[in-house]
Amino acid sequence: MSIIDPAAAANGDAGIAATPLIRLRGVTRMYGSGQAALMALKGVDIDIAAGEFVAIMGPSGSGKSTAMNIIGCLDTPSAGAYLFHGMHVETLSRDQRARLRRHYLGFVFQGFNLLARTSAQENVELPLLYRGESAAARHALASKALASVGLTGWEHHTPAELSGGQQQRVAIARAIVTEPAVLLADEPTGNLDTQRSREIMELLTRLNTDHGITVLMVTHEHDMAMYAKRIVHFVDGMIDSDVSNTHPLGLALPAAPGGQ
Repeated sequence: MSIIDPAAAANGDAGIAATPLIRLRGVTRMYGSGQAALMALKGVDIDIAAGEFVAIMGPSGSGKSTAMNIIGCLDTPSAGAYLFHGMHVETLSRDQRARLRRHYLGFVFQGFNLLARTSAQENVELPLLYRGESAAARHALASKALASVGLTGWEHHTPAELSGGQQQRVAIARAIVTEPAVLLADEPTGNLDTQRSREIMELLTRLNTDHGITVLMVTHEHDMAMYAKRIVHFVDGMIDSDVSNTHPLGLALPAAPGGQ
């Protein structure tokens, strides 16, 4: 499998730059069969350019999480096309999709999903271990990622010794340690109070603005969606609206020391 380097678009390749980072065309997803069949997506078309910050909203069962799972190579469409930098992902094997995930996608979940008895440093190093990086490289890259989320000095603390906001910062550091092209965040503030939620959204905004990471975020919270530059609403397996947010929030709050 040949995967195009996302950095190539920034280096003047006009053909790549003209291609959306992510494109879905006529994507459907059916679960089950016969009378038990459920059509979760009903022909979704969407383009997402490199460097966008997109919030995906909709009621439960609207198809937003299914769409995110397909984009994240955690699921495959029943029909239609999914292109990543012009490459047809729906034609890839399971191993090829895993490789794409490992090298180009980062994931942040509502539940943090940290290893309980493992330090912040070791949690962040885990994706690098799967990629076969040396111990020295893992240590250096994980320390850099933790510093970028404001957790220098907290490397040796376990999740039980960290607040919810700090745990989510560790999870974000783990997601970006491989320098992904896309960060997929599924309800990243769902388990946090208002202040911690704002701090996490400020952090995602900085990663998008300062590091050029494309951010796709599923959220039920309208206040959190207002940090995105674009808001897509799903209803009944289809895109109901897709609008630009001309006045996104973000970068208004000072960085929290240590991400309390």
